[in-house]
Amino acid sequence: MTESKNNDFLDDLAAMEAEEMADEQAELEPEAIELDSLRAERDEYRDRYMRALAEAENARKRSDRSRREAEQYGGSKLARDVLPVYDNMKRALDAVTDEQKQASAALIEGIELTMRELVNVFGKHGIQVIAPDIGDRFDPQMHEAMFEAPVPGTQAGDIIQVSAEGFMLHDRLLRPAQVGVSSTPAS
Repeated sequence: MTESKNNDFLDDLAAMEAEEMADEQAELEPEAIELDSLRAERDEYRDRYMRALAEAENARKRSDRSRREAEQYGGSKLARDVLPVYDNMKRALDAVTDEQKQASAALIEGIELTMRELVNVFGKHGIQVIAPDIGDRFDPQMHEAMFEAPVPGTQAGDIIQVSAEGFMLHDRLLRPAQVGVSSTPAS
């Protein structure tokens, strides 16, 4: 019987320990649930914060890129409108004969100075002249073919005449050079 009492006592002790553990578990469970909930909330806020930081950085980069493009290319409409002035002054200077140069030296010099200043202003604002030479190869990225004609002694695709110079604004084509192109087939 002593053995049976010992077993009963051990069973009671085990039951009491199990009950205590269940009570402790019941007390810890709400704290653990709350802790898990707080961790999840923290992770969500961290994720939102990181996304907001990334979005702010992307917005800053877009803004910088837009500002740079506005600085570089914002005046392209004005530049296009000034190109005919350049063309007309160049044609006027090209048409001047030696006799006219002697008779109107001061006037011609004034036009040449104005032309040089216009080219300097173009350069200051990133506008470069595209001046192909006769015999250069036609480049559709830089030239506009105004006509094709067979010319002896040339190859198809060679520039045979320059009607108007082209212009680049930084790395963008403002106006292609207008050229005549040889259509002579290769022999």
